[in-house]
Amino acid sequence: MTLLAPKGTASMSSVVPKPEYPRPDRDRSERWLSLNGEWDFHTDAGSARITVPFAWETEASGVERTWLERASYGRDVEVPAEWEGMRVFLCFGAVHYRSTVSLGGVEIGAHVGGYTSFEFDITDRVTPGELIELRVDVDAPADKRSIAHGKQRSIPRDDYDGVSFRPTSGIWQSVWLEARGRTWVRSIELRGDSLTGIDILGTLAGDAPSGACVRIAVVDGSDARETVELWSSPDGSFLGRLELPQPRLWSPSDPHLYALELIAEVAGSTDRLRATTGLRSIETRGEQLFLNGSRFYLKGVLDQGYWPQSGPTAPDDEALIRDLELARDLGYNLVRKHLKFEEPRWLHYADQLGMLVWAEPACPSRFSPEAVAAFEAQLAPMVERDGNHPSIIIWGLYNEEWGLDWDIPGSPQRADAARHAYDMMVGLDTSRPVVENSGWSHVRTDLVDWHYYDEDPAAWAAALVGLASGEREDFPVKLGADFTVDKSFYGDAGFPRTGVPILNSEYGAGFTSLERAWHVRWQTQELRRHDRFAGYVYTELADVEHEAAGLVDADRRAKDRGGLDPADANAETVLVVDLVPRQAGADIEVPDVPLGLGVRVSHHGDEAVSGRIHALWVGPGTPFIEVDLTHSLASGEVVANPFLLTDATPLTVDPPDGPARLLLWLVDDRGAVRARTFVDAATIEPPNRRGARG
Repeated sequence: MTLLAPKGTASMSSVVPKPEYPRPDRDRSERWLSLNGEWDFHTDAGSARITVPFAWETEASGVERTWLERASYGRDVEVPAEWEGMRVFLCFGAVHYRSTVSLGGVEIGAHVGGYTSFEFDITDRVTPGELIELRVDVDAPADKRSIAHGKQRSIPRDDYDGVSFRPTSGIWQSVWLEARGRTWVRSIELRGDSLTGIDILGTLAGDAPSGACVRIAVVDGSDARETVELWSSPDGSFLGRLELPQPRLWSPSDPHLYALELIAEVAGSTDRLRATTGLRSIETRGEQLFLNGSRFYLKGVLDQGYWPQSGPTAPDDEALIRDLELARDLGYNLVRKHLKFEEPRWLHYADQLGMLVWAEPACPSRFSPEAVAAFEAQLAPMVERDGNHPSIIIWGLYNEEWGLDWDIPGSPQRADAARHAYDMMVGLDTSRPVVENSGWSHVRTDLVDWHYYDEDPAAWAAALVGLASGEREDFPVKLGADFTVDKSFYGDAGFPRTGVPILNSEYGAGFTSLERAWHVRWQTQELRRHDRFAGYVYTELADVEHEAAGLVDADRRAKDRGGLDPADANAETVLVVDLVPRQAGADIEVPDVPLGLGVRVSHHGDEAVSGRIHALWVGPGTPFIEVDLTHSLASGEVVANPFLLTDATPLTVDPPDGPARLLLWLVDDRGAVRARTFVDAATIEPPNRRGARG
């Protein structure tokens, strides 16, 4: 019996999908073998062939079956003969949700958790040069409410079903074999937040982990080959520091990485590991963020990490790189990877490209002791796997009280779960800020972040005034079609109202792509109007299934943005116009008398900027690149100091002949354009409601 006929060419290709070594930040590619490709696939409904590592719901898998709760994967594997005498490991990037692994019909281990990586030492189960059957039995429950599942849809439905997507079941990240020394480096933690050297904490495992020497040398990133020798303690741990005489910091503008080679040579067996990190610090000082000791403003975009044909698994490395470059080209300096452990190759590219990352695990959806335990079980593996990446500057935990029944303020048990998760995370890593519950109802956090969506520009602007001043702490949140609640920054009356950075971490509005671009322009400028805020995260980078909120569509194609370049809205220097816009395409009525505007400058560079604001009427929808800007009105001299909004600079322009676009731009004293925006003038018509019910 055939489960499904093969769909698409991907599953039938002889080319191994995702053939790259999965852990470039912790590189053992000298001796490894990819197990991606075609596997046998068996279910109660029948059998098929499946392409690993794509979830069985996806087209790329060749199966494309949803609500299948159990399945078995099988294939023969052969450990290379030249690995004789080494330790052999079977490694899984991620399998959702419960996995039982067998070799030659004998169970070798099991794993629970759909996002965490795992591995088995199979040295004693295999004979190099001989084939053996590998089987992976997977249980992927349809009812996901008490397990960590992020944005996957559940049956029964989640509370947040309206923003959930098709499930991700089975093997969805790479599977591979690798060889290591008989005594091997089991874990390695590298931290460069001192900015002068690399602090090292690791453990050895295997034949003789106690009292072994680990030689560590900088092999890339420094002209000098700095080295250190560390000796392991009786429990196999080793601890030390590698000083760098001419340290070069990692930053978005200079994403410099150091590669360290670790060699453990014990009883004639050598284990070799290449690990990368960077010198980077991120800290809070009062209500401000500091990156490498300099004040920093966060400009982020939320990214769900989904692709139409392959779900949460990127089809290839080019797709991972393209998304990072897309975020950068749109003007963002951070990606909030939403409710998902993204594969390590994406994080390594973020390290290389200088893109900052807000990382967070998947949430359950309903509160129970089992759900809390499942959520917390992810935290240590997340830090162990990803903590060396300098690109990660924030650890997120719960999101919008998912898994806490939207009720931190009304439930001491749920509030305690959020506090406990924060305490656990701080116990694992003190080098980054931690957000215990992204969105609202904070009880113990290093950042007060908030999610707020509003389609009304006047209401948005007014809410931001109150939230920035502290006169207002709450805002409406639409949790369903007929379910709106007021949520507060704070879920605890004792949480300090000042002294902790405040930033938005989800916003955006609009039904059409033109409306969304319009809100990008005006809502982002209102966030920049308030110096108290430490940053923002726009929702979102790319469309996912029914969710069409992306700056690009699901295939990463550009949308019609009505002439907006989002990079202008997210620039280091932006113009803030003192008006409340009316509607997309018609910010104001066409004036018939001279138009007076106040224009401010928000500048987040290291040094002040001085220059003049220019204004010029052009035809409706005309972009900057098509205009001769030499004949424009110019203001007097404007000086913008870092992180201080300027006073309004008055501009008065003659009225246009009809519908038009007013281009506004700042030219500094050296003639460079530092900021750009525009105001559209057009007829504002009332909406046509003919035929509506009385």
